[in-house]
Amino acid sequence: MPDPRPAPIAYPQTRKGDVVDDYHGEKIPDPYRWLEDLDAPETRAWIEAQNRVTFGWLGAIPARERIRARLSALWNYEKRTVPFEEGGRTFWYRNDGLQPQPVLFTAASVDSPGRVLLDPNTLSADGTVALGGIAVSRDGKYLAWGSSSRGSDWHEWRVREIETGRDLEDHLQWIRFAHPSWTADGKGFFYSRYREPQPGAAMEEPNYYQKLYYHRLGTPQSEDALIYERPDKKGWGFAGVVTDDGRYLVIAVWKGSEPRNLILYKDLQAEEAPIVPLIGDFDAQYGVVDNDGPVFWLHTNLSAPRGRLVELDLCRPDRKNWKELIPEQPETLVGVGMVGDRFIADYLKDSRSAVRIHARDGSFVREMELPGLGNAGGFSGKRRDRETFFTFTNATEPPAVWRHDMESGRTSPLWPVKVDFDSKAFETRQVFIASRDGTKIPMFLSHRKDLAPGAAHPTYLYGYGGFNVPVTSSFTPAAAAWMEMGGVYATANLRGGGEYGEEWHQAGTKLRKQNVFDDFIACAEWLVGSGLTTRDKLAIGGRSNGGLLVGACVTQRPELFGAAFATVGVMDMLRFHKFTIGWAWQADYGTSDDPAEFRALRAYSPLHNIRPGTHYPPFLICTGDHDDRVVPAHSYKFAAAMQAAQAGNAPVLIRIDVRTGHGMGKPTAKLIDEAADAWAFLARALGMP
Repeated sequence: MPDPRPAPIAYPQTRKGDVVDDYHGEKIPDPYRWLEDLDAPETRAWIEAQNRVTFGWLGAIPARERIRARLSALWNYEKRTVPFEEGGRTFWYRNDGLQPQPVLFTAASVDSPGRVLLDPNTLSADGTVALGGIAVSRDGKYLAWGSSSRGSDWHEWRVREIETGRDLEDHLQWIRFAHPSWTADGKGFFYSRYREPQPGAAMEEPNYYQKLYYHRLGTPQSEDALIYERPDKKGWGFAGVVTDDGRYLVIAVWKGSEPRNLILYKDLQAEEAPIVPLIGDFDAQYGVVDNDGPVFWLHTNLSAPRGRLVELDLCRPDRKNWKELIPEQPETLVGVGMVGDRFIADYLKDSRSAVRIHARDGSFVREMELPGLGNAGGFSGKRRDRETFFTFTNATEPPAVWRHDMESGRTSPLWPVKVDFDSKAFETRQVFIASRDGTKIPMFLSHRKDLAPGAAHPTYLYGYGGFNVPVTSSFTPAAAAWMEMGGVYATANLRGGGEYGEEWHQAGTKLRKQNVFDDFIACAEWLVGSGLTTRDKLAIGGRSNGGLLVGACVTQRPELFGAAFATVGVMDMLRFHKFTIGWAWQADYGTSDDPAEFRALRAYSPLHNIRPGTHYPPFLICTGDHDDRVVPAHSYKFAAAMQAAQAGNAPVLIRIDVRTGHGMGKPTAKLIDEAADAWAFLARALGMP
C-alpha cells in the first residue's frame, strides 16, 4: 500500500509576479508569467532546481532500475516501417532495437536485405538529430531529406545522390509542417516554408504566412521561385503535391486544425498555366487519392461525416457532375489508397480496422484479410502495383509488416517481429461506458489473462480526445511492461477524436470540450465501480492534448485518482494561441479573445482551476525544454501553481527533459528513461512492488 504519510517535499521557491490580465472585464492573475521567458537565467535556474528535486525523488524508488532494465529488453527488437517504391528502388526505415534513431535503407526490392542510405545516428553525438521526412525523385536518383534537432518542428532539408550517398550543396531552412514533392523531370521540388524568425524567437514566435516555393537543384534557397502565397490570409498553409502522372500540382490549403480545406491545382504541362480553384470553399475535408488524367478521386466528408469517395472531372468540375463511388458507411473511412487499379478503403469499426477492396467504379470486391483484430495502416503502393504493404498491431502484438496481393487477395507476413514478450499470456477486451449525457464511450482493457478476479488492480487509464485523431489499441513496450507489472492498461476513445467521424469530433470541441472530460471521468468511474480497481490504485495519463485532458480531470475531480501523469500538456487555455503554432488549435479549443469561448476555456483551463489547499493526487508533469509546439511554459506554470496549492504531502513533480521537444524524433534511450520514470512514479504512488 502507498505510504499514508509520505515525507513532504521541499520544492524550489518559485517567485510570484504581479501580472494581471483583463479578459472581457474579468481580472485574472498570471503570477508565473516570467516562466514564459524560456532562456532567461532565472527560468534556467528554476529548471535545474526542479530537476534536482524530481530526479532525486525518482532516484530513491527501488523499482526504478528494474523497470528501466525490463523496458530496455522489451524495446530491443527489430522495427521496420512499411516499404515504398520509387524509381525502381525500394525504401524503408529500420531500427535494430536500441539505436537512437531509425536508419533509412534502400534495395532493389523488399526481398533484398538492402543497404544503408542515410543513418541519422551519425548526425549527433547524443542521438537528438532525427530524420524529418524524405522524398525520392521519380527517377530514383535523388533523395530530399529533412532533419530536426532536439525535437523541434523546424526542419532543414538537403539533397543526396542515392547511388553515391553524396550530399549536394542544396540546403533549405525554416520549413515546418511541410513535405517536398518532386516534379516528374527530377530537376527540383515544391515545398512550403515560413519566414525566418526574429533572432532568438524561433521557439515561441507565432507561425504565420506560410508560402509555397519551387526549388531547382543546384541553386540557393534565395533563388527559389514563389509559387503561391496569400498575404491577406496569415493563417493559411499550403501543401503542394505533384500527381503520380506528373501532370498536375495539387495544392491543399489548410487553416489551423480546422477539418476543412481548399484544393487548388496547376497544369504543369501547360506554359504559364494559372493556379485554378477546384474546391473553393472551406466547407468540408478533401484529400486527393489519385487521378487518371483529368479524372480525380477525392476522399471527403462533404455531406458524409464518416467519409466517402467521389469522382470528378476537371473538365466538368461542378458538384452536380460529381459521381459518388463509395458512399458513407456506418464505419469511419480514415483513408483511401489506389493500388493495382483498385481502391483500398481503410475503415475504423469501433476503433478496430476493417479494410475493403473496391473496383475502380466503386463496386465492392472483397474484405481484405487481416492477421486478426487490431489496427492496420500504411497500404503503400501505386496505381499499377500488384501488391501493397501495411503494418498490423494490437495491444499484445507488436507492429509487423505484411504484404497483400491485389489480384489473389492473399495476405502474408513480410517482416515478422520477435519481441521478448509472451503475448499469449495477455488479452484485450472492449467495453462501452455511458458518459454523463448517455453517449456510449468505447474503452479497451488489456491485462494478463490470469488477472485475479475480485481484486483491486493497479490501472493506467490513457486518453486523448481531440483534433479528430482516433486512438486505437496498439502495442508499445511501455504498455507491455505495465501489464507485466500486474497492471491493467485502459485506453478510452473519447469524443473530440476521430473514431466515429466528424460529428464525434465536433462533439468534443470549443463550447462542448467538457464532453471530453466527462467521457474520461465516466471511464474512470466505471473502472472503480466494476471492482477492477480502486481510486487509490487508478492512475491517468496523456500527452499534448491528452495532457490537457489529465490536467482538467485532476483539477475537476482530484479525489477520483490515485496518481496522474501528463506529458507536454496544453495547460494554459487562455494564452495557448500566442505561441508558435498554438493559434492553429482554435478550431478545436476556441480562443479567449471571444467572450463566450473565454468563459468555456476559463471553466476548465487546468492552470486556472487549481484550488489552493486542495489534496491533489501524486502528479508527474513531463515536458521538453525545446518543445516548440506546446511550449514548455504550459508545464512550468502549471507545476509551479500545483506545488503552491498542494495541501497534502503527495508529490507534484516536473520532469524537464533537456535537448528534446514535443516528442518527435526523441532518441530511444530518452524514451526508455521517460517511461521508466513514469512507471516508477506510478508504482510508488499506487503501492506496486
